[in-house]
Amino acid sequence: MIFRNVPRSLLRLLGAVFLCAALVGAVGCGGKEPASPVAASSRAVPGAAPSWAKGMATVRVDALPQQARDVLALIDKGGPYPYRQDGTVFGNFEKILPKQKRGYYHEFTVRTPGERDRGARRIVTGEGGEFFYTDDHYDTFKAVLR
Repeated sequence: MIFRNVPRSLLRLLGAVFLCAALVGAVGCGGKEPASPVAASSRAVPGAAPSWAKGMATVRVDALPQQARDVLALIDKGGPYPYRQDGTVFGNFEKILPKQKRGYYHEFTVRTPGERDRGARRIVTGEGGEFFYTDDHYDTFKAVLR
């Protein structure tokens, strides 16, 4: 036998590593993506962020709160929006999003359950097809992978 002088504990460890690799490969390669409200043709490749999102935290649509997914659906439909401020220019005064000319970004309110006002959550869109989500009133943003 080729493994005659190899300690049994090392053989067990190698067997466990190969088993894990086989399981990860089977799930990662042939697994089905969960259903999403976004059309399949516009989904991001898992693990790959578009160039406009490089260096940013990201979030997949299906990981957003339901209220944010509802706003994305309204944006896709072109409205109507529940708040008069929805669709207005986002100034990017915090300079967290990539620098663009004024009017490039627009913001939309994401309802926060239990809040009496608009709350802190927003979707910000860019003219180039970018979508960003903030849940802390522009302190931080995540690029939405659609």
